[in-house]
Amino acid sequence: MDIKAFFDPDTSTVTYLVVDEASSKAAIIDPVLDFDPASGKLRTSSADEVLAEVEARGLHVDYVLDTHAHADHLSAGDYIRRKTGAEYGIGEHIRDVQKIFRPVFNAVDITPDGHVFDHLFSDGETFAIGGLNVRVLHTPGHTPACLTYVIEDAAFVGDTLFMPDYGTARADFPGGDSATLYRSIAKILSLPPETRIFVGHDYLPEGRTDYRWETTVAEQRAANRHVHDGISEEEFVEMRDARDATLQPPRLILPSLQVNIRAGSMPPEDTDGRTYLKIPVTQEQ
Repeated sequence: MDIKAFFDPDTSTVTYLVVDEASSKAAIIDPVLDFDPASGKLRTSSADEVLAEVEARGLHVDYVLDTHAHADHLSAGDYIRRKTGAEYGIGEHIRDVQKIFRPVFNAVDITPDGHVFDHLFSDGETFAIGGLNVRVLHTPGHTPACLTYVIEDAAFVGDTLFMPDYGTARADFPGGDSATLYRSIAKILSLPPETRIFVGHDYLPEGRTDYRWETTVAEQRAANRHVHDGISEEEFVEMRDARDATLQPPRLILPSLQVNIRAGSMPPEDTDGRTYLKIPVTQEQ
């Protein structure tokens, strides 16, 4: 298995290209569409960089996989699906996320059954990327639909865990829950100690100047600042809830969720033939 990471500095997101070298079959995990909210301009540069690697190596992309419906970047899942013919997969609880956010954006075109994705994975489900074995873990808490993809000796955890010196995901989004997050992390950290963990973001905590995205179960259990061995669920929940109360929404949360619950697709064209993203307005007193 070969794993190549592509880091997007604008959203601090890591996209992974996972390759079975024996068969040249591949999967792309958590790809990014480039979106400038100030101008409304959408580009595919980040996804095209991954696809250029695919073409240069003569790979066949079997799957494009999202770990969850991201709130910090727009998914390039549909773009890659259309370019490669790959199947687009996400967790089956994306239906819950669609149900939560459909009324937020009055997204009447959305049927909250997940049918816009090709495959809705359930906890414990297995599949293959060429000769690579993949096992799916449902790891909610950050969102209801979060998955971890365990591919051979590597676990792709999305936003559930970060590097040990940064900690863990927030749990204050609709459908999130800090106690559920703690139990999901415990599920991940029950994997063999040598299991490699690939995280979905890195935000350069104070004291570090280089971006990192690979760690191990053993390192997380020993040194994760939020959830190392010995931290109880009660302690974690108290810390996580207090920290989340101080956080601002991600910069791209409104455009991201509208696109990502539609499987990386834009809303339907308006009567003028253009596409628009909505900003729900709440009048504060």
